[in-house]
Amino acid sequence: MNIRHLTFRLLQVYLEVIQTGSISESAKRLHLTQPTVSLQLKRLKEAIGEPLFVLEQNQVIPTDAGRELYRICLQTLGDFSEFNQYLGALQDGQRGHFSIAMVNTAQYILPRLLGPYAQAFSKVEVTVEIGNREQVLRRFEQGQDDLYVFSHPPSLEHACAGRFLRNPLTLIAPASHPLATKKELALADVMKERFLLREPGSATRMLFESWLQGKGLTLASSMQMASNEAIRVGVSSGMGLAVLSRHVLPKQDSSIVTLDVPGLPIESHWYFIARNDRHLSQAALGFLRFAERELDNCLGKEWVRNDIGALLSALTAQS
Repeated sequence: MNIRHLTFRLLQVYLEVIQTGSISESAKRLHLTQPTVSLQLKRLKEAIGEPLFVLEQNQVIPTDAGRELYRICLQTLGDFSEFNQYLGALQDGQRGHFSIAMVNTAQYILPRLLGPYAQAFSKVEVTVEIGNREQVLRRFEQGQDDLYVFSHPPSLEHACAGRFLRNPLTLIAPASHPLATKKELALADVMKERFLLREPGSATRMLFESWLQGKGLTLASSMQMASNEAIRVGVSSGMGLAVLSRHVLPKQDSSIVTLDVPGLPIESHWYFIARNDRHLSQAALGFLRFAERELDNCLGKEWVRNDIGALLSALTAQS
Protein backbone atom coordinates (compact mmCIF):
# COMPACT_ATOMS: atom_id res chain seq x y z
CA MET A 1 0.00 0.00 0.00
CA ASN A 2 1.32 3.44 -0.91
CA ILE A 3 -0.11 5.53 1.92
CA ARG A 4 1.29 8.74 0.46
CA HIS A 5 -1.27 8.55 -2.33
CA LEU A 6 -4.24 8.22 0.05
CA THR A 7 -6.37 11.33 0.60
CA PHE A 8 -9.45 12.04 2.64
CA ARG A 9 -11.33 12.77 -0.56
CA LEU A 10 -10.57 9.26 -1.88
CA LEU A 11 -11.83 7.77 1.38
CA GLN A 12 -14.98 9.91 1.28
CA VAL A 13 -15.75 8.77 -2.28
CA TYR A 14 -15.17 5.13 -1.39
CA LEU A 15 -17.36 5.36 1.72
CA GLU A 16 -20.20 6.84 -0.31
CA VAL A 17 -19.90 4.19 -3.04
CA ILE A 18 -20.04 1.31 -0.56
CA GLN A 19 -22.95 2.85 1.33
CA THR A 20 -25.03 3.48 -1.80
CA GLY A 21 -23.83 0.38 -3.68
CA SER A 22 -23.86 2.49 -6.84
CA ILE A 23 -21.23 4.56 -8.62
CA SER A 24 -23.84 6.68 -10.44
CA GLU A 25 -25.84 7.38 -7.25
CA SER A 26 -22.65 8.28 -5.39
CA ALA A 27 -21.70 10.70 -8.16
CA LYS A 28 -25.05 12.49 -7.73
CA ARG A 29 -24.67 12.75 -3.94
CA LEU A 30 -21.09 13.97 -4.19
CA HIS A 31 -21.94 16.41 -7.00
CA LEU A 32 -19.35 14.76 -9.24
CA THR A 33 -19.51 13.18 -12.67
CA GLN A 34 -19.59 9.39 -12.89
CA PRO A 35 -16.21 9.25 -14.72
CA THR A 36 -14.66 11.34 -11.92
CA VAL A 37 -15.91 8.88 -9.28
CA SER A 38 -14.62 5.94 -11.31
CA LEU A 39 -11.22 7.65 -11.61
CA GLN A 40 -11.09 8.23 -7.85
CA LEU A 41 -11.85 4.57 -7.21
CA LYS A 42 -9.11 3.57 -9.64
CA ARG A 43 -6.58 5.76 -7.81
CA LEU A 44 -7.68 4.30 -4.48
CA LYS A 45 -7.23 0.75 -5.76
CA GLU A 46 -3.74 1.62 -7.04
CA ALA A 47 -2.82 3.16 -3.67
CA ILE A 48 -4.12 0.13 -1.71
CA GLY A 49 -2.75 -2.45 -4.14
CA GLU A 50 -5.76 -4.78 -3.78
CA PRO A 51 -9.19 -5.07 -5.47
CA LEU A 52 -11.71 -3.32 -3.25
CA PHE A 53 -15.02 -4.29 -4.83
CA VAL A 54 -16.65 -6.12 -7.69
CA LEU A 55 -19.66 -5.15 -9.76
CA GLU A 56 -22.56 -7.59 -9.82
CA GLN A 57 -25.57 -6.43 -11.83
CA ASN A 58 -24.36 -2.81 -11.45
CA GLN A 59 -24.23 -3.29 -7.67
CA VAL A 60 -20.95 -2.55 -5.85
CA ILE A 61 -19.95 -5.50 -3.64
CA PRO A 62 -16.86 -4.98 -1.43
CA THR A 63 -14.12 -7.61 -1.30
CA ASP A 64 -12.58 -8.68 2.01
CA ALA A 65 -10.00 -5.92 1.70
CA GLY A 66 -12.77 -3.54 0.68
CA ARG A 67 -14.84 -4.34 3.78
CA GLU A 68 -11.84 -3.71 6.02
CA LEU A 69 -11.13 -0.44 4.25
CA TYR A 70 -14.79 0.53 4.66
CA ARG A 71 -14.51 -0.08 8.41
CA ILE A 72 -11.38 2.09 8.59
CA CYS A 73 -13.09 4.82 6.52
CA LEU A 74 -16.02 4.89 8.94
CA GLN A 75 -13.70 5.13 11.94
CA THR A 76 -11.28 7.67 10.46
CA LEU A 77 -13.83 9.99 8.90
CA GLY A 78 -16.02 9.66 11.98
CA ASP A 79 -13.10 10.73 14.18
CA PHE A 80 -12.48 13.76 12.00
CA SER A 81 -16.16 14.61 12.03
CA GLU A 82 -16.02 14.62 15.83
CA PHE A 83 -12.85 16.71 15.65
CA ASN A 84 -14.66 19.20 13.42
CA GLN A 85 -17.47 19.40 15.99
CA TYR A 86 -14.85 19.88 18.72
CA LEU A 87 -13.31 22.76 16.78
CA GLY A 88 -16.73 24.33 16.37
CA ALA A 89 -17.35 24.08 20.11
CA LEU A 90 -13.88 25.46 20.79
CA GLN A 91 -14.52 28.44 18.52
CA ASP A 92 -17.90 29.03 20.20
CA GLY A 93 -16.28 29.07 23.65
CA GLN A 94 -17.99 25.83 24.71
CA ARG A 95 -14.70 23.98 25.16
CA GLY A 96 -11.14 24.87 26.01
CA HIS A 97 -9.48 26.58 28.95
CA PHE A 98 -8.98 30.02 30.40
CA SER A 99 -7.46 31.39 33.59
CA ILE A 100 -8.70 34.26 35.70
CA ALA A 101 -6.72 36.00 38.44
CA MET A 102 -8.56 38.03 41.07
CA VAL A 103 -7.68 40.12 44.08
CA ASN A 104 -8.63 38.67 47.45
CA THR A 105 -11.86 40.60 47.93
CA ALA A 106 -13.26 39.33 44.63
CA GLN A 107 -13.42 35.78 45.99
CA TYR A 108 -16.54 36.89 47.89
CA ILE A 109 -18.44 37.64 44.69
CA LEU A 110 -16.91 35.89 41.63
CA PRO A 111 -17.91 32.33 42.66
CA ARG A 112 -21.55 33.41 42.30
CA LEU A 113 -20.81 33.99 38.61
CA LEU A 114 -18.28 31.21 38.03
CA GLY A 115 -20.56 28.55 39.56
CA PRO A 116 -23.45 28.99 37.08
CA TYR A 117 -20.92 29.37 34.26
CA ALA A 118 -19.25 26.05 35.15
CA GLN A 119 -22.64 24.32 35.13
CA ALA A 120 -23.56 25.78 31.74
CA PHE A 121 -20.11 25.15 30.19
CA SER A 122 -18.95 21.98 31.89
CA LYS A 123 -16.39 21.21 29.16
CA VAL A 124 -14.46 24.45 29.70
CA GLU A 125 -11.62 24.18 32.19
CA VAL A 126 -11.19 27.26 34.38
CA THR A 127 -8.12 28.06 36.48
CA VAL A 128 -8.63 30.60 39.26
CA GLU A 129 -5.74 32.46 40.91
CA ILE A 130 -6.26 34.61 44.03
CA GLY A 131 -3.81 37.09 45.55
CA ASN A 132 -3.38 40.60 46.83
CA ARG A 133 -3.34 43.52 44.42
CA GLU A 134 0.44 43.49 44.05
CA GLN A 135 0.49 39.77 43.24
CA VAL A 136 -2.35 39.98 40.70
CA LEU A 137 -0.83 43.09 39.12
CA ARG A 138 2.44 41.19 38.70
CA ARG A 139 0.57 38.36 36.97
CA PHE A 140 -1.06 40.94 34.70
CA GLU A 141 2.28 42.52 33.81
CA GLN A 142 3.69 39.08 32.97
CA GLY A 143 0.57 38.10 31.01
CA GLN A 144 0.08 34.89 32.98
CA ASP A 145 -3.73 34.82 32.74
CA ASP A 146 -6.54 35.55 30.30
CA LEU A 147 -8.68 37.70 32.58
CA TYR A 148 -8.12 39.70 35.76
CA VAL A 149 -10.45 41.17 38.35
CA PHE A 150 -9.55 44.42 40.10
CA SER A 151 -11.56 46.97 42.06
CA HIS A 152 -9.09 49.63 40.95
CA PRO A 153 -7.92 48.83 37.41
CA PRO A 154 -4.27 49.37 36.47
CA SER A 155 -3.82 52.49 34.35
CA LEU A 156 -1.65 50.79 31.74
CA GLU A 157 -1.73 51.31 27.99
CA HIS A 158 -2.26 47.61 27.27
CA ALA A 159 -5.14 47.16 29.75
CA CYS A 160 -8.76 46.93 28.60
CA ALA A 161 -11.29 47.29 31.41
CA GLY A 162 -14.99 46.65 31.72
CA ARG A 163 -16.91 47.61 34.87
CA PHE A 164 -19.38 44.97 36.05
CA LEU A 165 -20.30 45.47 39.74
CA ARG A 166 -20.66 48.20 42.35
CA ASN A 167 -18.21 47.84 45.23
CA PRO A 168 -19.22 50.32 47.97
CA LEU A 169 -16.65 50.72 50.75
CA THR A 170 -18.40 51.08 54.11
CA LEU A 171 -17.19 52.11 57.54
CA ILE A 172 -17.78 49.39 60.14
CA ALA A 173 -17.46 49.22 63.90
CA PRO A 174 -18.09 46.58 66.58
CA ALA A 175 -21.75 46.44 67.61
CA SER A 176 -20.69 47.26 71.18
CA HIS A 177 -18.90 50.47 70.17
CA PRO A 178 -20.29 53.74 71.66
CA LEU A 179 -20.74 55.17 68.16
CA ALA A 180 -22.70 52.14 66.92
CA THR A 181 -26.14 53.53 67.77
CA LYS A 182 -25.54 57.16 66.74
CA LYS A 183 -26.91 58.66 63.52
CA GLU A 184 -25.22 61.17 61.20
CA LEU A 185 -21.85 61.02 62.85
CA ALA A 186 -19.35 63.79 62.20
CA LEU A 187 -16.01 62.82 60.70
CA ALA A 188 -14.34 64.18 63.82
CA ASP A 189 -16.16 61.51 65.84
CA VAL A 190 -14.47 58.65 64.02
CA MET A 191 -11.04 60.10 63.18
CA LYS A 192 -9.91 59.67 66.77
CA GLU A 193 -10.43 55.90 66.55
CA ARG A 194 -7.89 53.24 65.56
CA PHE A 195 -8.41 51.95 62.02
CA LEU A 196 -7.55 48.47 60.80
CA LEU A 197 -6.02 48.62 57.31
CA ARG A 198 -4.84 46.27 54.58
CA GLU A 199 -1.27 46.37 53.30
CA PRO A 200 -0.02 49.38 51.26
CA GLY A 201 -1.08 48.94 47.64
CA SER A 202 -4.45 47.41 48.52
CA ALA A 203 -7.15 49.04 46.40
CA THR A 204 -9.46 49.46 49.39
CA ARG A 205 -6.70 51.18 51.36
CA MET A 206 -5.71 53.37 48.39
CA LEU A 207 -9.30 54.51 47.85
CA PHE A 208 -9.84 55.18 51.55
CA GLU A 209 -6.59 57.11 51.91
CA SER A 210 -7.40 59.10 48.76
CA TRP A 211 -10.83 59.91 50.21
CA LEU A 212 -9.22 61.09 53.46
CA GLN A 213 -6.64 63.16 51.57
CA GLY A 214 -9.41 64.84 49.60
CA LYS A 215 -10.89 66.01 52.89
CA GLY A 216 -7.53 67.03 54.33
CA LEU A 217 -7.61 64.29 56.98
CA THR A 218 -5.14 61.75 58.33
CA LEU A 219 -5.69 58.83 60.65
CA ALA A 220 -4.69 59.24 64.28
CA SER A 221 -3.99 55.55 64.78
CA SER A 222 -3.92 52.48 62.53
CA MET A 223 -2.99 48.82 62.51
CA GLN A 224 -2.11 46.81 59.40
CA MET A 225 -3.67 43.38 58.93
CA ALA A 226 -3.12 40.72 56.27
CA SER A 227 -6.62 40.06 54.96
CA ASN A 228 -10.18 41.35 54.81
CA GLU A 229 -11.33 38.45 56.94
CA ALA A 230 -8.75 39.28 59.64
CA ILE A 231 -9.92 42.88 59.61
CA ARG A 232 -13.57 41.90 59.87
CA VAL A 233 -12.86 39.62 62.84
CA GLY A 234 -10.64 42.31 64.37
CA VAL A 235 -13.43 44.87 64.15
CA SER A 236 -16.00 42.50 65.67
CA SER A 237 -13.52 41.84 68.50
CA GLY A 238 -13.19 45.54 69.32
CA MET A 239 -9.71 46.16 67.88
CA GLY A 240 -10.81 49.20 65.92
CA LEU A 241 -12.85 50.51 62.98
CA ALA A 242 -12.34 49.69 59.32
CA VAL A 243 -13.44 50.53 55.80
CA LEU A 244 -14.28 47.35 53.88
CA SER A 245 -16.15 46.35 50.76
CA ARG A 246 -19.85 45.81 51.43
CA HIS A 247 -19.48 42.41 49.74
CA VAL A 248 -17.06 41.22 52.45
CA LEU A 249 -19.63 41.66 55.23
CA PRO A 250 -21.89 38.68 56.03
CA LYS A 251 -25.56 39.64 55.97
CA GLN A 252 -26.36 38.02 59.32
CA ASP A 253 -23.29 39.15 61.29
CA SER A 254 -24.69 40.99 64.33
CA SER A 255 -21.23 41.60 65.82
CA ILE A 256 -20.52 44.56 63.50
CA VAL A 257 -22.50 47.59 62.34
CA THR A 258 -22.15 50.14 59.56
CA LEU A 259 -21.58 53.67 60.78
CA ASP A 260 -23.55 56.58 59.34
CA VAL A 261 -20.89 59.10 58.28
CA PRO A 262 -21.26 61.85 55.62
CA GLY A 263 -19.57 60.91 52.33
CA LEU A 264 -19.66 57.19 53.02
CA PRO A 265 -19.86 54.62 51.60
CA ILE A 266 -17.07 55.36 49.12
CA GLU A 267 -18.31 54.33 45.69
CA SER A 268 -16.05 52.05 43.68
CA HIS A 269 -16.52 49.23 41.16
CA TRP A 270 -15.25 45.84 40.17
CA TYR A 271 -13.72 45.50 36.70
CA PHE A 272 -12.86 42.66 34.36
CA ILE A 273 -9.46 43.41 32.83
CA ALA A 274 -7.73 41.87 29.82
CA ARG A 275 -4.57 42.74 27.94
CA ASN A 276 -5.19 44.22 24.50
CA ASP A 277 -1.78 43.09 23.24
CA ARG A 278 -2.44 39.37 23.77
CA HIS A 279 -4.70 36.86 22.06
CA LEU A 280 -7.69 36.09 24.27
CA SER A 281 -8.93 32.50 24.10
CA GLN A 282 -12.42 31.81 22.80
CA ALA A 283 -13.24 30.24 26.17
CA ALA A 284 -12.37 33.51 27.94
CA LEU A 285 -14.45 35.51 25.44
CA GLY A 286 -17.28 33.03 25.99
CA PHE A 287 -17.10 33.61 29.74
CA LEU A 288 -17.30 37.38 29.25
CA ARG A 289 -20.35 36.95 27.00
CA PHE A 290 -21.95 34.72 29.64
CA ALA A 291 -21.17 37.30 32.33
CA GLU A 292 -22.66 40.09 30.24
CA ARG A 293 -25.93 38.11 29.91
CA GLU A 294 -26.16 36.73 33.44
CA LEU A 295 -24.82 39.45 35.75
CA ASP A 296 -28.27 40.50 36.97
CA ASN A 297 -29.29 36.90 37.70
CA CYS A 298 -26.04 35.93 39.44
CA LEU A 299 -25.02 39.08 41.28
CA GLY A 300 -28.22 41.06 41.77
CA LYS A 301 -29.57 44.05 39.86
CA GLU A 302 -28.90 46.52 42.68
CA TRP A 303 -25.15 45.88 42.42
CA VAL A 304 -24.62 45.42 38.68
CA ARG A 305 -22.97 48.05 36.47
CA ASN A 306 -22.66 46.19 33.19
CA ASP A 307 -20.01 47.63 30.85
CA ILE A 308 -18.78 44.23 29.63
CA GLY A 309 -20.15 44.86 26.13
CA ALA A 310 -17.68 47.72 25.65
CA LEU A 311 -14.84 45.49 26.86
CA LEU A 312 -15.84 42.75 24.41
CA SER A 313 -16.00 45.26 21.56
CA ALA A 314 -12.52 46.54 22.39
CA LEU A 315 -11.08 43.03 22.61
CA THR A 316 -12.69 41.67 19.43
CA ALA A 317 -11.61 44.80 17.54
CA GLN A 318 -8.01 43.83 18.35
CA SER A 319 -8.33 40.31 16.89
